[in-house]
Formats: sequence, C-alpha cells, structure tokens
Amino acid sequence: MSCIRFNTPAQRQAMREHRPAMLTAEEAAALHPSPPVTESKIRRLRLLAGDPNPKIRESVASSYNAPDDVFEALARDKDAGVRGCVAKNEATPCDILRMLAEDPSETVRGWVAVNYFVPEDVMARLANDRSKTVRSLVKWKSQLAEVG
Repeated sequence: MSCIRFNTPAQRQAMREHRPAMLTAEEAAALHPSPPVTESKIRRLRLLAGDPNPKIRESVASSYNAPDDVFEALARDKDAGVRGCVAKNEATPCDILRMLAEDPSETVRGWVAVNYFVPEDVMARLANDRSKTVRSLVKWKSQLAEVG
C-alpha cells in the first residue's frame, strides 16, 4: 500500500476554490491587533531589563515598546548579545545607535550597520570601521539602497 495520495481533478479544483485569500501585512495586522502598551507592560520591561539571564534582557532589548532609558541601559550591558539586540532594534533612538557604533564588539557594530534607521553620519563612520566585516555590511547596505 502506497502512502502517496493522488487527488482527482475535481478534488484539486475544489481545493483551489476553497483556498484562503492571501492577505496583505496590513490586513493581517488589522485582524490580529497588538494589545495596547500599558504602564504595567512598561514596568515589566523595566523589571526584566535587570534580569540576570542575558536571554531575558535580549528579549527586552528587542521590544519596540521599551522606553529610551531602558534602551540606553541595555546598550551598556556587559553581554554583547544584549547590546546586539539593541543595535538591530528599529525602535532604538539614533543617539544610542551612535553610541553602539563605537562598541568594542564587531558583531554589535555590524548590527548597527544593517539597522534601517541608523543615521547617515553613523553609516559614514562605519564605512571606515576597523573591521572588514562591518565595512562589508555598510557596502552591502548601500548597494541595496541603490537597487531599491
């Protein structure tokens, strides 16, 4: 007995007729709205930002809802993974991205380079970074901008 299933033309047609409609990102977001950001959520983010587990701090650093002072504290975290999450977060303030562009970790500076919202002056500085990898990421990102 074979486990391969063959659908008849009628079955294939029925599946085509009943397939779900493709939604745009905006339509999907409208169907599944995020809960509002409350003071309670902000308090939890502040509390978790001080957790001893760096993975917990990374999750806070990845949040679009973290307050600026939390981003700033996490940008100074001893763990490069936490700082990297701050560097790649599109909600991170520009001044903090400027600070992270000087980070001792090549990985963190690389995340700054690929952040879509990094200021031009930071990109110019990273174009001359001591790391070939960071310079390559800056070049790659500039080529994407030329194509787009």
